Amino acid sequence: MHCIRALFVFCVLWAGSAISCKAQPFSTEELLSGFEKTVFGLEYRSWSWRPYLVKKFTVPVRFYVHNLARKNRTPVVHRFLKGLNRKIRGLESTLASTPETSNFQIFVVDRTQYSDVVRKSIYRDESADVPGRCLVRVVSGRRGIKRSAAVIVSDEGEFLFQRCLVEEVLQGLGPMNDDQSLSHSVFNDTSRHSRFTVFDQIILNMLYDPRIKPGMSSKQIETLLPIVARDAKLAVY
Repeated sequence: MHCIRALFVFCVLWAGSAISCKAQPFSTEELLSGFEKTVFGLEYRSWSWRPYLVKKFTVPVRFYVHNLARKNRTPVVHRFLKGLNRKIRGLESTLASTPETSNFQIFVVDRTQYSDVVRKSIYRDESADVPGRCLVRVVSGRRGIKRSAAVIVSDEGEFLFQRCLVEEVLQGLGPMNDDQSLSHSVFNDTSRHSRFTVFDQIILNMLYDPRIKPGMSSKQIETLLPIVARDAKLAVY
């Protein structure tokens, strides 16, 4: 797991040299393994259609942010969302003007609101158990993701807010599984990343490559994926 502060100090110390702050390219094997672990799995398997198949949006993603927290996080969330088109080639996203016209809703809440919002707006079941510190739900089918909804906690520190924002939004785009071996990724509950890492940018660029289709299995993309990984690295670096 990278230490962000240590990396920053390293970059400052070597600012005048030929060494770049940008992470060194990941190997094809690392990327194929990361894709397999994040895309072909599901943290909460009962929530999605056929969890071990590719899930992605095939229509423009229309985000809508409900800021229910005391602190207005909307500008920060909008800024992150607006940067996704630039960082993920093949993704088309915009901000919706109303919840009704959106297909990805984001609820920013304080901790005391979390359980009620998850039960009422995500599960629509007043008696449901509420897992996690933050949460995303994806409804998908043969033609891709139909809709996603994320709940982000605002008032338990900047790290948790940023971490939840990045992880839940990205997982709502398709790579829904966490794995403790992914030290360069937010898709790892034990890592300390709170930014859209280079590794995760490559994984999302692989997923949103037009050659990767919803409903594909790991076997179906086995020969194609190394080529997709190569092109995704070129897009990010």
